[in-house]
Amino acid sequence: MTRLIDWLCKGLEFLIAAALAIMVLLVFGNVVLRYGFNSGITVSEEVSRWLFIWGTFLGAVVALREHGHLGVDMVVGRLPAWGKRGCLLIGHVLMLFIVWLLFKGSLEQTKINWDVTAPTTGWSMAIVSSAGLVFAVLAGLLLLVDLYKIISGQLSEDELVMVQESEEAMQLKQVLADAGAPGRATP
Repeated sequence: MTRLIDWLCKGLEFLIAAALAIMVLLVFGNVVLRYGFNSGITVSEEVSRWLFIWGTFLGAVVALREHGHLGVDMVVGRLPAWGKRGCLLIGHVLMLFIVWLLFKGSLEQTKINWDVTAPTTGWSMAIVSSAGLVFAVLAGLLLLVDLYKIISGQLSEDELVMVQESEEAMQLKQVLADAGAPGRATP
């Protein structure tokens, strides 16, 4: 299962990179055509906006898989293993509820926008709201896999804190560790 999820995330990363490349080509090409030839790509702005939306949602799925979203572990990090497991369990149940709400809202919005066409491309505006649907389904599956690992006890105590500190906090910890004062700054 882990290999399948890793393969899926690699595919999503490729799609995000392709979308970013297309966005750069469209926007840069539009600027060159507009200022150099008094012309332009009509759909450039609309398609770029849609690709940005999709890239954001797909990137959030990849970040969820890598536990790359920022969090605060000040309290949870000090709890015993059963407390960490309980907080992680509650957090995943709440995230599943939020993903369900996002799915439900995105589905309704997709239905509403199914027959609404975009001004320049003429494509259905459901393309935009369907990004939320795809995110909700993929994020829900990832959260369910993590929830199974929590309940079945497959996670070590270090893995029970699924947050990532900011890069600055990690650098500060490294500097403090190198200075010989682990975990606290000296005046």
